[in-house]
Amino acid sequence: MSHPDLRSAVRPPPDAPMVDIADYVIDYRIDSQEAYDTARYMLLDSLACAALAMDHPECVRHLGPLVPGAVLPGGARVPFTAHELDPVQAAYNIGVQIRWLDFNDTWLAAEWGHPSDNLGAILAVADYLGRSGHAITVRDVLGHAIKAHEIQGCYALKNSFNRVGLDHVILVRLASTAVATSMLGGGKEQIINAISHSWIDNGVLRTYRHAPNTGPRKSWAAGDACRRAVTHALNAAKGEVGYPSALSATTWGFQDIAFEGQAFEFERPFGSYVMENILFKISYPAEFHAQTAVECAMQLHAQVGSRIEAEGVDAIEAIVIQTQQAAMRIIDKTGPLANYADRDHCIQYMVAVPLLFGRLRADDYGDTVAADPRIDALRATMRVEEDPRFTRDYFDPDKRYIGNSVQVFFKDGTQSEKFTIDYPVGHRRRRGEGIDLLMGKFEAAIAGKLPQSQAAALFALAADSERLLALPVTDLMNGLRC
Repeated sequence: MSHPDLRSAVRPPPDAPMVDIADYVIDYRIDSQEAYDTARYMLLDSLACAALAMDHPECVRHLGPLVPGAVLPGGARVPFTAHELDPVQAAYNIGVQIRWLDFNDTWLAAEWGHPSDNLGAILAVADYLGRSGHAITVRDVLGHAIKAHEIQGCYALKNSFNRVGLDHVILVRLASTAVATSMLGGGKEQIINAISHSWIDNGVLRTYRHAPNTGPRKSWAAGDACRRAVTHALNAAKGEVGYPSALSATTWGFQDIAFEGQAFEFERPFGSYVMENILFKISYPAEFHAQTAVECAMQLHAQVGSRIEAEGVDAIEAIVIQTQQAAMRIIDKTGPLANYADRDHCIQYMVAVPLLFGRLRADDYGDTVAADPRIDALRATMRVEEDPRFTRDYFDPDKRYIGNSVQVFFKDGTQSEKFTIDYPVGHRRRRGEGIDLLMGKFEAAIAGKLPQSQAAALFALAADSERLLALPVTDLMNGLRC
């Protein structure tokens, strides 16, 4: 067996995965109308998420310059604020807004994630460039978003970063670095250089998403990844050198250090598959593996809610939730829940609230609602089990289901109907049903944040796809100012 000479200073060719990303970003031409149509709804949905997040002081305190006074007049705007910032900090701000409520789009496979997180970097760089004299339209933004979705999503299909303890925002940083470098005028060499730095950053630990450490960092981690990505892109555009074997270098590369020596695996070449199949969170601000469980619980409320009200939680013998393997790893929790972030990543909590109240809203994760003792009493009766069919359908590339079932058993020997839902309203197979609801989410969120005339102008744009896509991105961002 031959061994590499670790003393050799000869620089190898760039690692193939980095070259493949650069080739895709520069050369691939998107010809899928479905991808552009879905990307348009993704943008509107993300703006809705950002608007809704502005009602939460914990989010708002992250916004603005990193230190007081570090503003950039003529820089990138932050929606629903008056902030004008350098594109690095603006990327953080926008990424925080979109991600804060765990209500933006989702991608589920070997790795999980939220590809619209990349809009933090894309919108910040686009507005910065547009205000610097570059002609950038909303259609251009959507094209960059399709490619960012594809990079993040295709890596997630077969490569599980969570299994080595790394958080999925590592792929937000990767995808945003690649497209932001291209937006800033970088060619293939600069993109390779930039993403080599992204890999050298390694990844953040995902302990903040799991008991016993679950906390609000999960709501700003994607913004932080966007901020780092724009930093790498700006440096590469200025000529910073890259590291060609950042992935594969023996002993010192990412694969040996962080990925158990394994090379990446890929199910398909880059195209527009991810955007076409993206999952929208429409009805409930809940971790996506629980979306269909929440839908089941909402249907069960009509059967069991009044009985719980009349007889109390003591009438219940057990609540059985059957789910996928991934949900059991991420959101199956027992014991006290410390904060909002703990609760919106607990499938038992996300089922208990709609069973009791027939709803699940963002403020239901707050301390006031969580203080209702019936919620924890219901949680104590719950059994969470894996259904192997749900797990198989979850990984099937032709299905990508996220199934759950919920059934309630009472101490008097009676039981509720067992509700089973294979895929939620935001799934591609329910796209027609979902888009009307998505637009309702968008309009309600924007109407609650912008003055009436400003909101009406944005609604008219949203209804006219040709005019929206042709719009300079600077005009869109200006229309979101508060």
